[in-house]
Amino acid sequence: MCSSSVSSARFARALTVATMYFILGSGLATAAPQIRVGALAHTGAGQAPTDAYCRANYAVPCYSPQEMRTAYGLNGLLSAGMDGTGQTIVIIDSFGSPTLAADLAAFDEAYGLPPPPSFTVLAPLGTLPFDPTNGDMIGWAFETTLDVQWAHAIAPGAAIVVLTSPVSETEGVQGLPEFLALEKYALDHHLGKIISQSWAATENTLFAAVAGPQGPEVIKEFSEFYARAARQNVTVLAGAGDTGSGNVETDRVTIYPFPTVGFPASSPFVTAVGGTSLYADTSGNYQAETVWNGCGAGGGGISQIFQEPGYQSRWLPQDLQAQLGRHRGLPDVSYNADPCTPILIYVGFSPFGAGSNGLYFAGGTSEGSPQWAGIIADLNQYAGRPLGFINPALYALGGLGRFSSFGRDITVGNNAFFIGIPGYSATPGWDLATGWGTPNLVELPYKVFELLEHE
Repeated sequence: MCSSSVSSARFARALTVATMYFILGSGLATAAPQIRVGALAHTGAGQAPTDAYCRANYAVPCYSPQEMRTAYGLNGLLSAGMDGTGQTIVIIDSFGSPTLAADLAAFDEAYGLPPPPSFTVLAPLGTLPFDPTNGDMIGWAFETTLDVQWAHAIAPGAAIVVLTSPVSETEGVQGLPEFLALEKYALDHHLGKIISQSWAATENTLFAAVAGPQGPEVIKEFSEFYARAARQNVTVLAGAGDTGSGNVETDRVTIYPFPTVGFPASSPFVTAVGGTSLYADTSGNYQAETVWNGCGAGGGGISQIFQEPGYQSRWLPQDLQAQLGRHRGLPDVSYNADPCTPILIYVGFSPFGAGSNGLYFAGGTSEGSPQWAGIIADLNQYAGRPLGFINPALYALGGLGRFSSFGRDITVGNNAFFIGIPGYSATPGWDLATGWGTPNLVELPYKVFELLEHE
């Protein structure tokens, strides 16, 4: 829980922020959407509240796009015009939001951001009418809103394409074939070189013993698709989950009594984004960062489906090899995700009745996947080419001790969230709680960026 020595009135509001993260979307599940939505911080449209105001009145920060750019070292790159121009970010979600375009405009107004060069919503599988009484649709609308607004915040010059499914991805196979069809559509129609996914199903719910033959078949088809995307120089990102080392069974209530991970983050051809708690001042100056664990926790662990990819077996030390047992480990990188170190999103469809439109606190690894997508868009422009599948270069440079040239190693915290389920600790170098760490691109564009040059 978020805690602070504030007045009783302010504490009540801060408590609302903490407790509401478990109301929307998937509750404690890692199934989509991977978002923790908090209290309404500011009613209606207009200028966003300052971070200082949020700290004083809600006992939590509300990091602005400008603060996040400062904390993660993006100002130099953006000031040099490397803002994702010429790039397109593709976002995959269920249902979408009925006010998505207008909400993006309101978000941009709140933070003084330019509109994207183009914004498109496509539904090649059809749509369902938005039902404001359907909690699942509301959760997905919040998710889609977060994905769009914060991908744009980090890459304001990039075009955005949202592909929506009329089927909700919940847990197990449910909704995954439709998402795969959307991703194939994106590749077949050359919609963009970056795909962001802020959803997951527990790997174990896709085993044949649970899902029948459709489970392994879905895994096989996704795996073939992600390999194809890598060959076509498409970067695919996915949130690693919001409940640490523990995840739910298909009923979305029972927790597997042993460490598990989510798919598609566990795919060896996907860059998995874990969660941290970012501590910065009200100007965005970086102070510290730990594994996210409280009001949820950053996902991470060892795949029970996928073998260890070559980029891990080659570049991770022997003690980690023994821990992995020749299986894929995740995450690969991380980003702020803690609902107690939140960002704000603008929601205009009044999800809880009249007057409930405005800026909401939000967290979850849904925050990390679209913002890393924005970073990749900026770097693609800087490189003059799509970086594509970044994991081999990422692990090579990390293994050579050069991750510090573009990131920060997170060494504090553990992602054990459910009692009795062991978690993983952050350590120097790569680990199963935060991967290699979080971005810090402060040296750009003043020197050659090694990730761009490594083959």
